[in-house]
Amino acid sequence: MLLKLRREVFHMLSSPAKYRAQSVSVLLAAAIVAGCASTDAQPRRPQATSTHVVSGQVAHEAANVALDQVGRPYAYGGAGPSGFDCSGLVQFAYAHAGKRLPRTTGGLWDSLRPVQRSELRRGDILFFRIKGKMSHVGLYLGRGRFVHAPSSGKTVSVAGLDTRFYRKALIRGGRP
Repeated sequence: MLLKLRREVFHMLSSPAKYRAQSVSVLLAAAIVAGCASTDAQPRRPQATSTHVVSGQVAHEAANVALDQVGRPYAYGGAGPSGFDCSGLVQFAYAHAGKRLPRTTGGLWDSLRPVQRSELRRGDILFFRIKGKMSHVGLYLGRGRFVHAPSSGKTVSVAGLDTRFYRKALIRGGRP
């Protein structure tokens, strides 16, 4: 769907001026509903999968890879290395640590073993409810800190779960 949208926008941008206003509207609408490549309006219960629990070493390496991306720009649909959205950063980090994960926040939610805040370990994936829906993920570093690609105009950064915003927004963790 994203590829189709990009093609349509490219066509409109290269067409006569009467389509430019239309293309700006399409781009604006896509940005508003995007939500970090998420397709889920509400979180669903995780389904049983055949995914094996990832070793602590792989999870630590994924956290290190994600930390190495701090300062890289947020890019909607970005899966690195020049830019990331939140789920793209998680997928990139785990892929470089040797573990394939789903690309979207909804896919991650469905495929990972639920972990409560009190049980979080380095490399766990954090799920956040932003503006009423589960639409953001980050990678837990330990000691209440996580790395994430926050939003348009920002860069990959480290944040704390102890801030009021993230403390309230955290739904749960997930472990590959």
